[in-house]
Amino acid sequence: MFFKIFIKNCSLLYYQREQKITRLRKFGMSFTAAASIFTSLSKHSLDINEFMAQPITPLEKLSSNPNDMKTKMELMILKVQKEFCSSLEAEENCNKFIVDRWERKEGGGGVTCVMQDGKVFEKAGVNISVVHGNLPPGAVNQMRSRGKKLENGQLPFFAAGISAVIHPVNPMVPTIHFNYRYFEVTSGDEVQWWFGGGTDLTPYYLNTADAVHFHKELKDACDKHDKTYYPKFKKWCDDYFNIPHRGERRGVGGIFFDDLDTPNQEHCFEFVKSCANAVIPSYIPLVQRHKMTKYTNVEREWQLLRRGRYVEFNLIYDRGTKFGLYTPGARYESILMSLPLTARWEYMHEPKEDSPEGELLKVLRNPKDWVDCTCEK
Repeated sequence: MFFKIFIKNCSLLYYQREQKITRLRKFGMSFTAAASIFTSLSKHSLDINEFMAQPITPLEKLSSNPNDMKTKMELMILKVQKEFCSSLEAEENCNKFIVDRWERKEGGGGVTCVMQDGKVFEKAGVNISVVHGNLPPGAVNQMRSRGKKLENGQLPFFAAGISAVIHPVNPMVPTIHFNYRYFEVTSGDEVQWWFGGGTDLTPYYLNTADAVHFHKELKDACDKHDKTYYPKFKKWCDDYFNIPHRGERRGVGGIFFDDLDTPNQEHCFEFVKSCANAVIPSYIPLVQRHKMTKYTNVEREWQLLRRGRYVEFNLIYDRGTKFGLYTPGARYESILMSLPLTARWEYMHEPKEDSPEGELLKVLRNPKDWVDCTCEK
C-alpha cells in the first residue's frame, strides 16, 4: 500500500514539474514530505514470503532495529531456512515440509520444518530458534569450561541459530548437518557475544569426488574472509565430530568453530553468512548425482548401522544437544529432530577390511586432507 501511494505521489510531482497540473503547485511540499515518509517506512519493510513462517521477534521491533546483530542474525537464518527447504523440496517434487512455528514461555521461540518418508529424504529437519531469558546453571558451567568469564547470579542471554540434519533414503547419498548460531550473554555491565557453527558430511559409502567437492565449497567460503580459517576449522571439525568409544569420526568432516569474536562483529557475521550460503552448492549436487543410484539390502543395512553411530555421537557428545536439554522450556522434539527415523545396532559388527564398508572406516579412523586429494572415484 505504501509503495502504491509513493508511486502515485511521484507521478503527481512529475506532472507538476511539467506544469500539466498547475493547481497542485501549492500541495507540492506536502506530497514531497509524504513521499519521504513512505520511502523511509518501505526501506525497512519485511517480506515474510521469503521465510517459512513469520519471524519470532515482532516485525515492528525487527524493522526499527535493522543494524542490531540480533535482528541481522534472525533474518539471515530465516532466509537460509527458506532457501534450503525449497532446494530439498525441489529434489522431492511432491513432498513438502511440515512447518511448525512455536513459542517458548521463558522467551522467544522457533520454526521447525520437517519432511519425512519421502522418496529422496527419509527425514529432513531444518530448525531455527530465537530464544532469550536467563542462562541455566548447566549452560553457565559449560561456557565457563570453555573459558568464558561469567559473574554469579542471573545472566540474561540471547541466542539465534539454524540447525539442519538431512537423512536420505539412498545409502549412496550422504547425510549433511549444519548449524550456525549467534550468542549474547550479559554479565554485569558487559555484553559478551560470539558466533559458532559448522557444516559436515557423513557418507555411508566413500566417494572421493563428493568429499572433494564438499570441502572445496567450504574452503571457498572460508577463504573469502580469512585464508587461515579453513585449515583451522577443518581440523577442529575432525576433532569435534569424534566418537571416542568407537575410535571413529562421525563422517568425512567439514568445518567447525565456536566462540568466534574477532576481529569484529560484522566480519564474523559476514563469514557465518558465507558459510550458511555455501550449504546448498556443497550438498545438493551430491543429492542429484546419487539419488537414483541402485542399492542392495546389504548397503541399506550398512547405512542403518552408520546411523547408529550418528545417534551415539548426538546423544553422548554433541554440545548443542546438551545446551538444548539444559535450557528451561526446551522443546525436545526440535532438539532431537536430528535423529533418523530408523537406525540399527549389531553386536560386534566389523566389515571386511578390503570391502567398500571397510574403506570408509579407514578414512573415519584417519581423517584426510580432501582439498589437496588427487584420488578419484
